[in-house]
Amino acid sequence: MCAIIGSMDEVTFLETLLRIPSLSGQEGEAAAFLVGQMDAFGWKAHVDAAGNAVGLLGDSGPLVVLLGHIDTVPGAIPVRIADGRLYGRGAVDAKGPFATFVQAARRAELAGRLRCRLALVGATEEESASSKGAHYARDRYAPVACVIGEPSGWERVTLGYKGRLLAHYRLEQPSAHSAGELRAAPETLVEFWRAVEARCTAHNAGHERLFEQLIPSLRRVTSGGDGMTDWCEATVGLRLPEGVDHTALAEELTALAGTAKVRFEGGCPAFRSPRTTPLAGAFVRAIRGQGGQPGFLHKTGTADMNVVGPAWGCPIVAYGPGDSRLDHTPDEHVAVAEYQQAIAVLTEVLAQLG
Repeated sequence: MCAIIGSMDEVTFLETLLRIPSLSGQEGEAAAFLVGQMDAFGWKAHVDAAGNAVGLLGDSGPLVVLLGHIDTVPGAIPVRIADGRLYGRGAVDAKGPFATFVQAARRAELAGRLRCRLALVGATEEESASSKGAHYARDRYAPVACVIGEPSGWERVTLGYKGRLLAHYRLEQPSAHSAGELRAAPETLVEFWRAVEARCTAHNAGHERLFEQLIPSLRRVTSGGDGMTDWCEATVGLRLPEGVDHTALAEELTALAGTAKVRFEGGCPAFRSPRTTPLAGAFVRAIRGQGGQPGFLHKTGTADMNVVGPAWGCPIVAYGPGDSRLDHTPDEHVAVAEYQQAIAVLTEVLAQLG
């Protein structure tokens, strides 16, 4: 393991982390690496029961949680630095933001500017529907402020995320000739999908902002048969605006599916934090102090903020380097300069808390 000293070693730290595969549910090696690094700093570091990499530091002051996720979606991207960009799966979503947390906490500590206690949590399974790591952390900390590790760009701060609901549809019916009267299973699925689209269109009337819209996506479709039974399956994802209850929506979709069976997972409501909190103000000052023009974002995706935000009820934002449009893409990368700029911003934020 490398010693983390100076800006070049901050880059090496992230580069090394990116080289460790950590698909959702398989984060063990990455968590062990992070715990080893945080332990080398003299922090109290361990892997908790959910597989999260946890580092605790600071002897006094209020508790602030820096919660990022260390799992990734599939897709092996060769880790390399080219033209000032660091490529690798997780560079943006979201090992880059969590590496920013670790390095900013270290800078603040070494400069003697830390006036709060910190809990850094590298969470597991955010990319799956379970958010296992965030749910575990939610029940074990009571912070006065929280920063979620997600890409916002170094000059931007995210205040809210839409909710989510995943619907897994399956229809089975007796096999029949294509010239017969029985509608084919895929045709019935198409009818269900169009009904979902119509439901969303009706909600979206008069709502021009994406954050206010109910957005469906058809994520998977497959069908088949064995000569006796035909079947069709699909996964439908929905991004939920504020005011849409995922439980009530699931009941509506079940009714729209007719005789098909629908299984739901990942349901969570939208969440938005006000921009007038001391935490948001600290980011505005820190970004301006680094020569940036601060701005606030509301994302159409979902993050661990949706899990812990309602439970903790404290000032909360999401922050991290990187362009979220690169999430899950074959071109995922973060600009090295932006990563270091984000470290500087968060260091200043941490110095203001407490």
